[in-house]
Parts: sequence; C-alpha cells; structure tokens
Amino acid sequence: MKRKNIITALLISGVIGLSGCFDNVQKANANEVTATKVTPSSTSLKSLEANSKKVEEYLTNQFGNNPRIVSIKVKVIEVKPFEALKGWGTYIVSVEASLKAKPKELIKQKMIWFSNGTVVSKDLANTQTGESYVDSVKPDFQESYYSKENLIYGDANATHKIAIFSDPLCPFCKSFAPQALTYMKKYPKKFAVYYYHYPILRIHPASAIVIRAAVVAEDKGIKDVAINMYKIKIDVQEKNVQKILKAFNKVVGSHVTQKEILSKAVAAHIAHDDEIAKNIFVGGTPTVYVDNKIDKTREKYKRLNNDK
Repeated sequence: MKRKNIITALLISGVIGLSGCFDNVQKANANEVTATKVTPSSTSLKSLEANSKKVEEYLTNQFGNNPRIVSIKVKVIEVKPFEALKGWGTYIVSVEASLKAKPKELIKQKMIWFSNGTVVSKDLANTQTGESYVDSVKPDFQESYYSKENLIYGDANATHKIAIFSDPLCPFCKSFAPQALTYMKKYPKKFAVYYYHYPILRIHPASAIVIRAAVVAEDKGIKDVAINMYKIKIDVQEKNVQKILKAFNKVVGSHVTQKEILSKAVAAHIAHDDEIAKNIFVGGTPTVYVDNKIDKTREKYKRLNNDK
C-alpha cells in the first residue's frame, strides 16, 4: 500500500501526472516526460555528472511554479548511468521545501529522476513488461541500517538478512507478513529478520497507534508481536486510542497503555524506521529486501532456504 508523501505530491503536481499499498504519488508513463534544455550527454558517468547542475536548475524552476511552495532547494546528490537505456542517467535528488501552509517548517525528501541530457522524467516504463524503471534503480539496503532494535527473529550473523517494511493494517501485508515471518522464524541460523514500521496513514490512520503499541510490546519482551499484531480487528479509520489499544492488547497478549506509546523512545524508534525508508525510497507495503537487494517477488526467502 502506498503512503502519501507531501513534497512529492506537491512537486509533481503541475510538473508531470504490483500488488500492495502505495504512496499517493503520481507516476509518469514512458511518454510522460518533460523536455528540457540541458546539453545532450553520452553514457559516461563524467558527462552525466556534467548535466547535474542544469537538471537542478530545471527542477528548481519547475517546482518553484507551484503556488503552494514558498521556497525550494534541489541538489543532485548521486548520479548513476542507467544501464537499461543507453545515454540515460539516474539522478538521486535531495529536495528541501517550505510550504505556504507551514512556512517555518522545512520538509526534506529524496527523489529519483531520469535524464538523457535533453529530457527529464520522473519515471520510465518498459513498454513490453509495463515495469516501472524507478523501482529497479532504488538504492541498496546499507549495512548500517541493520540495527538490533529492528532484529525480531534470527541471529544477526545468519546466512541471509531480510528487511521488511510493513503496515499491520495493510491487507497485502496481512496476507504476506505473518506467513513469511512465521516461516523464517523457524530458521534462526538461516535468516536474520529485520522489521521496519511503515504505516500508510492516509489509508489506515489507526496504524499510527498500532505500531507505537508494537514498539512498546517488543521492548517489554513480548514474543511474536510482529506476527500477532496482524490479527488485530479494528476499523482502519478508527481514531479512538483506547479502543485501538484494547484490540491490540487482545491479540498480542500485552497491557500497553496510552502513556507508554507516547514516550520519546517510541517516537525515536518510529522516526528511525521512517528515515531509513526515505533513504531507500520505500514507496509502499510490503517492501522486502533480501541481502541488501530489493525483492519484488517477496518470495525469495523460500528459495534461499532450499539452497545447499
């Protein structure tokens, strides 16, 4: 399922237009590209990097036309040759913006853009498969992102590392996460499973309370929180905190209180997970990484267990 990203939604609107829950961000098709006046480049990294400044200027001007944005700063922080299309490069862009509605609040975001020197596009698609190329160029999962706070099953030195970004109220996560986690839990030497909370609050706001309660329960040492919380029966639009906690405690076997979920430690844990998700452009749930690489099939863990 996809979670709303304020900057992306605002910036892309006016510039351009898999199973799971996804962010409320429009994706461009292969023919939805934006012409620019940047100098044509070759496939060499040096020539692609030479276009960075012009790409920054172009995006700054385009985004600046949005009347809801007070100020905007665009910076290309990484450039990679895009192997799927000769002459194209992938530009990882850092964006900082102030919105008219909240002028004192600086919102930061990273974005991926493509350019061949004469055209800039938010996304490209394979006309034969319909695959979005933006998904294929996402950054790898960094070793520094594997923290002991996120390790829920297995040995940290296990053969394979699995990172899962999920929302307990996402219907697609409900059909994937409990089964996958239960399976990998059986093989602690094979799988080190790291879980990251990624609530899709635009669609299921009740997740905000559920994931906070999950962090508290996990810190208390309650077992299988990440599996059992998917059994919760609650309206995804529910806003009554006590009602949500009652439903959560019932399925998890805990006694989490409202005071506990409001602690700074809980907020820090959730902020940590969210920051990692932003760094690797997680766009929906469930998102799965296997040994630092994104696994679009979400089934690789089964095949790995059969490896000799």
